[in-house]
Amino acid sequence: MNGATVAFILLVIGGLNWLVGAFGYFLVVSVFGLGSTLSMVIYILVGLSAIEEVVMHKKNCKVCGTGGI
Repeated sequence: MNGATVAFILLVIGGLNWLVGAFGYFLVVSVFGLGSTLSMVIYILVGLSAIEEVVMHKKNCKVCGTGGI
């Protein structure tokens, strides 16, 4: 599994957590606990994954990388 795949998976986890959080249920907090070290690590990894995707998007994107749209 390459770095782009891991970043994508973490972004999906983060996105789902935000979506469910809009309804008052936080997936990461409910699984790992509020303020736990593991929850914080997951949130940090999700944030770093978002930064990595922004920086590497054009290289990884099949449409943008070919000079498409």
